[in-house]
Amino acid sequence: MNNLLAAIVDKFANSALYNDVGGRIYLDEAPQGTEFPYVVFRIVAATPENTFKEDIEDVLIQISLFSISAGATEITTMYSDLQTLLDRQTLTITGGVCVNLLRQGLVTMIDDITTPAGTASCKHWAADYSVMYQTA
Repeated sequence: MNNLLAAIVDKFANSALYNDVGGRIYLDEAPQGTEFPYVVFRIVAATPENTFKEDIEDVLIQISLFSISAGATEITTMYSDLQTLLDRQTLTITGGVCVNLLRQGLVTMIDDITTPAGTASCKHWAADYSVMYQTA
């Protein structure tokens, strides 16, 4: 799983999405007080799909985009850049071969959060991606 996570981090590096959030991309959770916008990615589930010839992992990754911008431009740009980066693309996984990278869906939420400046409305868009890869 470490190699898959490293491949995801490598894919994000120096991308348009990376630039959208000033490099603030975190595994599992953002540090308290993180400046907006930012991205958090996590493993939701992992299922072995072993055949008699191949060992395949099917991993569901959730990528959450967070923005407190009043308008929609920031979050929609982040989402568009995420789609360009990952939809039907591949990952370079050490010790494995990416078979498929497919977006499974998007859920959008709005939460009230407390910031140093007071209460703010936070847009949270969570996109799920299925990553299937063959291990050596």
